[in-house]
Amino acid sequence: MVQITQAAVNYFSFADYYAYDDGTGNRYELVDGELVLMPPESIFNSDVSRRLLFGLYKFIPHHLLAYKEIMIEVSGRRAKVRIPDLLVLGEECRAALETTNRGTITHDMPPPLIAIEVVSPGTENEVRDYRFKRSEYAARGIAEYWIVDPVQNKITVLSLVEGFYEEFIYTGDDVIKSAVFPEIEIKVSDILVP
Repeated sequence: MVQITQAAVNYFSFADYYAYDDGTGNRYELVDGELVLMPPESIFNSDVSRRLLFGLYKFIPHHLLAYKEIMIEVSGRRAKVRIPDLLVLGEECRAALETTNRGTITHDMPPPLIAIEVVSPGTENEVRDYRFKRSEYAARGIAEYWIVDPVQNKITVLSLVEGFYEEFIYTGDDVIKSAVFPEIEIKVSDILVP
């Protein structure tokens, strides 16, 4: 009889995660208590993120924009922390972050107004961005979640209505509409350059 043994999983708490440093400089998300390596973005996806950031600068105060440096605690079976590509903070969220020495939006802080993810190619990444983060960000009370998909050449804006996201898809020369910042006028084709 062959016995199969499984290695014990070392589940991290929020405190363990925030104190963790493996000396590599790698970035990790915390997903149900487990570290998940965040591979470096492709230069193409980084270009997409920057174009969107520069587009948002025209309509949103600079101090409310965060580019890949702010983490957010979300709900899961165990501790879970996401690192969105872009965040639009509200004034209350920004003020709460200023009282800490870590760029983390914890459960006791107001949520950001908008979370934005740029989808990397690959089934696992698409499932994470389209399915898991959608429910996590809705449960966290984030008013809008934008999914920027360079492969499908579309931007999906999810607006929180009564606890659930309503979906709006923009392509080509469509102008992105935001319920949170109605003054935004950015064309999809300016972000997702063919």
